[in-house]
Amino acid sequence: MSWAWFHRFGSPPYFYRVAGKLAPWFGWSALVLVLVSLYGGLVRAPVDYYQSDAFRIIYVHVPASWLALMTYTTMAVSAAIGLVWRIKVAHAVAVACAPAGVSFTVVSLVTGMIWGQPTWGTWWAWDPRIVSQLFLLFFFLGYIGLRSAIDDPDRADRASAVLAIVGVVNVPIVRFSVDWWNSLHQAPTVMRMDKPAMPWEMLWPLLLMALAYTLYFFWIMLVRARAEVLRRDRGGQWVREALARDAAGGSA
Repeated sequence: MSWAWFHRFGSPPYFYRVAGKLAPWFGWSALVLVLVSLYGGLVRAPVDYYQSDAFRIIYVHVPASWLALMTYTTMAVSAAIGLVWRIKVAHAVAVACAPAGVSFTVVSLVTGMIWGQPTWGTWWAWDPRIVSQLFLLFFFLGYIGLRSAIDDPDRADRASAVLAIVGVVNVPIVRFSVDWWNSLHQAPTVMRMDKPAMPWEMLWPLLLMALAYTLYFFWIMLVRARAEVLRRDRGGQWVREALARDAAGGSA
């Protein structure tokens, strides 16, 4: 009985219907939280003693970095579920995660470069955190490229799932690189064993922005996954019925 929800989400019609109901809630909530957290981070937060106003880029950079890792983990877990239990909806979710992961990782790298130039005096440094984050981008792009290179959908699902699972080893490397090796990056200030080493006035907008990014991820993932489910089952009776319902709802 406890696994009933798991099997229901493996049904494309059920997933399509539920995802369609949930996606707008995630999207609008993300928008509201982004506006509140930007106000808190760019207007209300005090100036940093060492970095002055340059520190405010953390409200874009840090959540993007966190979400890049979360997105890859979600993609790998979904791909593994699809590979082991042969659930096509799980593969659809993994497919939907990849473009979002590319976006988060690119934002993380670019904002890191913008922050690094005035702080470190260089746009790019071969730092363990930066290099491992770059490899994360390569894994996302490799997943997308591998899928597009294989015409057979089943083979594409299996091959890309294996790559996603192999690549998940890079996630803890990114996360703990500043602890394992000498790094230009500062030590963790939020995810610490003791309390965060950041004043609350600076911390709450950061946490709120991380939540906003997370809700945005779920929104874009559900939207893309719905489209992927339709693409996979195009021509099916339930697809025609679902599209007819959507058209009727849009014209009402």
